[in-house]
Amino acid sequence: MNKHFEDAWYYGKRAGKHLTRGVREELAPVERRVRKATGRDEEPTTRVQRWQAELKSTEDEAAARARRAMRKARERV
Repeated sequence: MNKHFEDAWYYGKRAGKHLTRGVREELAPVERRVRKATGRDEEPTTRVQRWQAELKSTEDEAAARARRAMRKARERV
């Protein structure tokens, strides 16, 4: 009988973990929108994520500079 309870606990924990992962996955887009709307963006946790965030901001900055340069060139012409 004890083995059956151990099996039940195992599968119960496993189901709980899967439920948690599923809920997080489903709510991730909502969380991003709320964080963006409130201005509380999620901080990168690993070096790779920090590097990717820095790369993205550099890319955005370069695109903004290119748009400004094009705007100035059009004004001159």
